[in-house]
Amino acid sequence: MKTFDLFFRKSNHISSAYRTVLLLMVVVGAIVFSSCGTSKRYAKPENQRVEMKSDKDSTEYQLIVLDPGYESYLVTKPSANFYSQQYYENWNKLYVMEWNSRHRNPLRYGGFYETEINYDPMEDYGLDLNYRLYYYFQFIKDKYGIVLIDRGR
Repeated sequence: MKTFDLFFRKSNHISSAYRTVLLLMVVVGAIVFSSCGTSKRYAKPENQRVEMKSDKDSTEYQLIVLDPGYESYLVTKPSANFYSQQYYENWNKLYVMEWNSRHRNPLRYGGFYETEINYDPMEDYGLDLNYRLYYYFQFIKDKYGIVLIDRGR
């Protein structure tokens, strides 16, 4: 009877160690499985998108920004007449070139730059659209911390 008692204790000790190892393997497996996802360089907002539209019969253009915070950001900025249209156009040319370059290189820059901006520097988009586009790039910098062009400030 004494032998049975010792055997019982050893058996219980082995099964406890077995359960511990099994539990450890399950936990490690869960951690490895959950870490297999891809990581993003920037958190892309759900509705972040910018479009420029025009009617074929008119020369009016419209900038559509689908980021929910953009309009409230824009009202905190100076009026469109604060800078000249040429000032906005010059910066927009540079910003759009950099944006589109990043759009074409998603492996390097990630999927944040989802849409290409069709901005023709030879086209007169008017003061309002250039103002809105300029402040869209400022909004991206302020909200997401993405600096397209280092302005040295």
